[in-house]
Amino acid sequence: MILLTDSGSTKCDWIALSDDGEQLFKARTRGMNPAILSVEDLQQRLEESEDLVKNRDKATKVYFYGAGCGTEKPRMALQALLTTYFKNADVVVKEDTAAAVYAAVGDEPGVVCILGTGSNCCYSDGKKLHQKVVSLGYTLMDEASGNWYGKELIRDYYFKNMPENLRKEFSAAYDMSDDHIKYNLYKQPNPNAFLAGHAEFIFQHLDERYIKKLLRRGLRKFSRNMILQFHEEIKSCEVHFVGSIAHFAKSRIQQVAEEFDYEVGNIVRRPIDGLVEYHRSKLNA
Repeated sequence: MILLTDSGSTKCDWIALSDDGEQLFKARTRGMNPAILSVEDLQQRLEESEDLVKNRDKATKVYFYGAGCGTEKPRMALQALLTTYFKNADVVVKEDTAAAVYAAVGDEPGVVCILGTGSNCCYSDGKKLHQKVVSLGYTLMDEASGNWYGKELIRDYYFKNMPENLRKEFSAAYDMSDDHIKYNLYKQPNPNAFLAGHAEFIFQHLDERYIKKLLRRGLRKFSRNMILQFHEEIKSCEVHFVGSIAHFAKSRIQQVAEEFDYEVGNIVRRPIDGLVEYHRSKLNA
């Protein structure tokens, strides 16, 4: 049994395939980001799925692609945990950009961007991934991600930079008390996922002028700081996007791409589906 995993900070999708590529089951746990969670927390999340617990000894290969796996120490800690948990399996752990590349372009060249709970950007030459900037996570980077937009919404609410009608709707949709926000940001695990939860408000108000401007602001920052690092590559390659933010912001992405003079390629909401097809193609190769 082959297990394919695509993990962000908010959620983690698992798909089990037989050795000939037939889907056996799907599972979902909370996100397993080893850069912000302890080994104990990661193991607890593994055990949230009955299917994973029941079939753990049947796995012979585990391909785990996840946020927080681009740095060696957390990646190795997660790999050690998965190797122990799936004791009969060969385990491969790679950063989420690899999954995004396989889902968006397969083995073709292209610049691939992740816009989900977090954000990132890389270039694939068809064989190897290249990154110009190492992500430092949600505190310092992650422009145009769910957690970045969530943070901006909360700030605009408190600074009263959000239109009054939207402020009322925002406070009706979320607990905006200062105690609740500070508790979740500074006392709970996954503050980035907490922030990203507020970005869902954007999806429900895409036609609002304030939301359009907010989306463009984040995408401009992301384009300037991340995509334009590959200024030579985007002359000959399309720029592809993966993640829920990218899916809902398609029209704004196209608008900003014209400003920064790059061509938009594929926009993939859920990379796990493309990841399955990529690995199936390797089974049949």
